[in-house]
Amino acid sequence: MSTPVRFSDANLTLADFYAEVWAACPACSSKATARADYVLKLARLTCPHCGYHKEVATTLTEKMALVQPAHGYFDAALWLQAPFRDEIFFAYNDRHLAYLEAYIRGTLREHRDRKGFTLLERLPKFYHLAANRKPLLRIIEMLKAKG
Repeated sequence: MSTPVRFSDANLTLADFYAEVWAACPACSSKATARADYVLKLARLTCPHCGYHKEVATTLTEKMALVQPAHGYFDAALWLQAPFRDEIFFAYNDRHLAYLEAYIRGTLREHRDRKGFTLLERLPKFYHLAANRKPLLRIIEMLKAKG
């Protein structure tokens, strides 16, 4: 019998990963980075491969800001995504991917002091199933290599 792999939920939400998102460049389809500064109400998408750069406001109106994942301001596809059966496995960036990997790898999952719905509570069921652990970890390794 193997030793359990412990995972302790850090009570992160999906929004904790919104500010920096790896995306496919709209110009050349290489890996680009979208960053949102919600205080300055600006988002930037930059591609180091082709030099593409775009900046937009994150506001809907003068008084209302739109908080969404940074790539959403540019309608750019996520860089870290892969099909899994009839679903899509995705991560916004390397930190998000590492957090999901730790959760999926964990055979003993601890959740303490929750203050509302965490990222893990909102995940589709397929992320939680032990039967999916190995295939999901293979996808994560593939995405890490792509990263």
